[in-house]
Amino acid sequence: MRLPRHIAILLDGNGRWALNRGLTRPQGHRAGGETAKRCTRNCHALGIQALTLFGFSTENWNRPMEEVQALIVLLEEYLYDIAWELAENNVRLRLSGRIAQMPSRIHQAIAFALQKTAGCTGMILNLAINYGAKPEMVDAANAALGAREKSINSSAPAREFFHLDQEGFRRFLYAPDLSFPDLLIRTSGEQRVSNFLLWQIEEAYYYITSTLWPDFDLQELWQAILAFQRRCLQPSRESQPAKEK
Repeated sequence: MRLPRHIAILLDGNGRWALNRGLTRPQGHRAGGETAKRCTRNCHALGIQALTLFGFSTENWNRPMEEVQALIVLLEEYLYDIAWELAENNVRLRLSGRIAQMPSRIHQAIAFALQKTAGCTGMILNLAINYGAKPEMVDAANAALGAREKSINSSAPAREFFHLDQEGFRRFLYAPDLSFPDLLIRTSGEQRVSNFLLWQIEEAYYYITSTLWPDFDLQELWQAILAFQRRCLQPSRESQPAKEK
């Protein structure tokens, strides 16, 4: 039975999980970080080719400063912790987002994790950090304009034939070499995509679970994959014979 090549997950519900247990929101985020590690292990064991986790959005900066600072600390710890395990399991780390706008302590942690996993050739863990789909498309458009300007100013004979189609635009996205997600999972029951991978999820199957992210386990992952497989077995509308008039 076909497995999704690329799973993308909106990690939602850390705050509610903590509130339900009389804990602080940072404690909920810490529990969510442990779930992210566990989910990565499970996807690797199942043979998934790529996993994208929405770790920190551009909208997260609008949260209370105390919570933002706690998220930054947890993200730094997570990157250092996960780097060793990823390297041991041949999992390569990738980053998507406006990384340059993150604090220097995050840059150092990212550099360490990327260096540790640089030679890995197995599953790709793509962390969306300071990520938003609209900012990604704006950045891609600006990069394409820069490439066009460079082409116009070059002495290449074909400079006037610079043309951008959908595949060409894809080259300027944050992770252009990654396959687009086959399966998008959102925890906590929310039924929206929250500015996540808007370009990339056009053909993805959606799976929404009411389970809060810290409680998302292997059984939940299997349920999402089984739902994906059932839907893949359904004939598409295009393949169904036309009804006789």
